[in-house]
Amino acid sequence: MNDPMAWSDATQVVRGGDEPVVPGTPLRPSPVFAAPYHLGEDPLAADFYARPGHPTLRVLERAIGDLDRGDCLVFATGMAAISAAVLSVVGAGDRVVIPSDGYYQTRALGAADLSRFGVVVEQVPTLEIADVAARGDLEGAAFVLLETPSNPELDVCDIAAVAAATRAAGAVLAVDNTTATPLGQRPLELGADLTLAADTKALTGHSDLLMGHVSTARTERGRELYTRLKGWRDRTGNGPGAFDAWLAHRSLSTLDLRLARQAQTAAAVAELLADHPAATGVRWPGRVGDPSYAIAARQMRRMNGVVSATLADEAAVHALVRHSRLWLAATSFGGVHSSVDRRAQWGGDAVPAGFVRFSCGIEDTDDLVADLGAALDAVT
Repeated sequence: MNDPMAWSDATQVVRGGDEPVVPGTPLRPSPVFAAPYHLGEDPLAADFYARPGHPTLRVLERAIGDLDRGDCLVFATGMAAISAAVLSVVGAGDRVVIPSDGYYQTRALGAADLSRFGVVVEQVPTLEIADVAARGDLEGAAFVLLETPSNPELDVCDIAAVAAATRAAGAVLAVDNTTATPLGQRPLELGADLTLAADTKALTGHSDLLMGHVSTARTERGRELYTRLKGWRDRTGNGPGAFDAWLAHRSLSTLDLRLARQAQTAAAVAELLADHPAATGVRWPGRVGDPSYAIAARQMRRMNGVVSATLADEAAVHALVRHSRLWLAATSFGGVHSSVDRRAQWGGDAVPAGFVRFSCGIEDTDDLVADLGAALDAVT
């Protein structure tokens, strides 16, 4: 059990990134605040400038990379990570396949920027990407992005099946693992070339920083992609500073505990919503009977804390928030506070006006269910 890869999730998130024990040094690594460093005769033999990397960032990258079972590069935001993954791989004339029902800013990147650079962007619903792969329609694609479970509708796609097809087609497969986290799903072990996430969400989970990452497979192909991604980050300068990296590493320690409570609450919330007349179209991949349950049970290591459902209309969502004491109106998800986000208000998702993404926090499950039940009764 001396191999960190053999440790349980709970141990890995606490001990990940730790240096060997040296008496007299801090129990937890402190942030190293520096931009330039003292140079030796070989200026590249050690840290020389913080933009390409720094000690605090390396600690975080080692911790996340081990969770992903890959080599990690951390970026200032989730969108910085997604942008780097695509733009370090594709060029003018290349074909890129992205989910039409995934995070709307990813689609906006394709429509507004990738197309401007001469990249051909094809949008396919999450549930159809595996069918497209099975038909061999990924031939000629350079880059395929999955988001599974998708945000916000929580559809789950067969990563291994798509990975086999992209490998045969010579394309790079990246999986947006934001909703699942590395504890819920390890895309690299399922054949993906890249796994990425907006760590602003559940991975750091305290709603107080912006961050993202990309991890590459520990293969020859993965090392090549890592080199390209690292060069992109060095040249564009979109890595995080020392304090944000330190804060993320500190927050990572509680991921196992947070995810367990959030999933426990999500199971109870999904049942409440499914039985309540104020809600329809309840989705949570961990619920028996959910359209994605079978593949999620096979593919995912554990479930997350995000549930979606549809209320009657916009007014019903506002009424729900007014009558709730514990469910706060806020975007994002995966934090310690439970929140409600009416997705149609942002204009990027093809969902009804009353479609809601519930992000379960780490408050007491019974309190959250009772509060939400009372608010739903008031809406009805």
